Amino acid sequence: MSLKLPFDNTYVRVLSGAFVEWQPARVPAPRLLYLNHSLAQALGLDLQGSDEEALAAAFSGNVLPAGAQPIAQAYAGHQFGGFSPSLGDGRALLVGEVIDRAGRRRDIAFKGSGRTPFSRGGDGKAAVGPMLREVLVGEAMHALGIPTTRALAVVATGEPVLRESVLPGAVLTRVAASHLRVGTFEYFAARGELDKLRRLADYAIARHDPALAPSPSRYLDLLRAVALRQARLIAQWMSVGFIHGVMNTDNMTLSGETIDYGPCAFLEAYDPATVFSSIDRQGRYAFGNQPAIARWNLTRLAEALLPLMHEDPDAAVPLAVEVLEAFADDYERAALAGLRRKLGLRASAGAGISDAEDTQLAADWLALLHAQRVDFTLAWRHLAATAEGADAPLLALFTDAAALADWRARWRRRCAADDAVAGVASAVAGQERARAMRGVNPRIIPRNHQVEAALAAASERGDLVPFNALLTALVQPYSDDPALAPYAEPAPAEVTACYKTFCGT
Repeated sequence: MSLKLPFDNTYVRVLSGAFVEWQPARVPAPRLLYLNHSLAQALGLDLQGSDEEALAAAFSGNVLPAGAQPIAQAYAGHQFGGFSPSLGDGRALLVGEVIDRAGRRRDIAFKGSGRTPFSRGGDGKAAVGPMLREVLVGEAMHALGIPTTRALAVVATGEPVLRESVLPGAVLTRVAASHLRVGTFEYFAARGELDKLRRLADYAIARHDPALAPSPSRYLDLLRAVALRQARLIAQWMSVGFIHGVMNTDNMTLSGETIDYGPCAFLEAYDPATVFSSIDRQGRYAFGNQPAIARWNLTRLAEALLPLMHEDPDAAVPLAVEVLEAFADDYERAALAGLRRKLGLRASAGAGISDAEDTQLAADWLALLHAQRVDFTLAWRHLAATAEGADAPLLALFTDAAALADWRARWRRRCAADDAVAGVASAVAGQERARAMRGVNPRIIPRNHQVEAALAAASERGDLVPFNALLTALVQPYSDDPALAPYAEPAPAEVTACYKTFCGT
């Protein structure tokens, strides 16, 4: 029995020339490894009457649902700073679009579904480990409240793929607000195809910013909207220690969702220069560089949109520059708001506290973490305990207690200023502050050693028990459940020091 999905495929209808119609490769022995039941329900996916065999056939691409129109999308991209004019979906297919139960349009796409005309010599396939990584990290990000694409299903294909070694193959089904990328705009701009570029921009506006459609400055407004979404997204990444690893322009979405969990990881010991990606040999996409790279990518989007903003390039450039310069302010505002929440602080104009003072307080805290190689996640979590007077957990993370004591005294004075304005007694305020901080400072993140252990068990032994146990923990990032304590433990320093992630292609 075929799956039922209410497809409404606007990309195919509106954007001819932006894709190639293509079919997924058949796989010999599809087997369902993972199905996101809550996401399926939110999408309005009718699973009634579909057993695991039917689900595996559908999510491998062997049996496409009625209404599916699989296409390989065309896009370009700046990869590690160098421009590639024709990238496109080399191992992915957009299967179709659905309107979910909340009325939102969602893309349904395959990853690892075989070669396409954009494959450039690759096999178009994917391995079990990297596809299950997409599940773990994507669902962790979703649980943390960070905009993200999500995995709907993973199916083992029953065939090997060759990477550094022979690995079991898999197909991921990914759900996204859209797969429109900065690189999609670069594709048509590089070819000088302005009619197609305008049609793409109008499509993006209709899909993500429909209120902008009547505006005569709608293309500039689109750039501004995308820049604001990205400023807020990157601020959220930085607040939890997430490193994307490959911030190429083909991996930056117009929707503001995180996409492509290849060489990604979370910080353990805090260091802005941290790079986990095996292919980022120059540190271009290091943790601390992510805000600047986001602006660099947005500059490429601005360049692509310039011909639409104004018929006179000399008039268009300063308009775009103004938006790009505002990005830094948008990011700083979003970052400071997030840091205040993590520190348990209010924006206290009434207490006479300036943004600059709070920014410095947060910067000095991060400098302490860096200097003493403190675990980023645990430091924030234990700071919440300090808010209600339990200092021991935080002290145990630091080798120089005196430096921490000086900063902690400043932080407590800042908290007291908030409490005085609110008229709350210190003991009550401390408990309320600790509760609020535990609601924004996760206890559980995808610890790199635990992710690797779970993926190795699934890939090498076909054992999904560690994967399912880890996933259960990751979707409860703020839980204090004692049973989840092992998932809050950092890796040994010697493991983190040599940890690398790989793109899976």
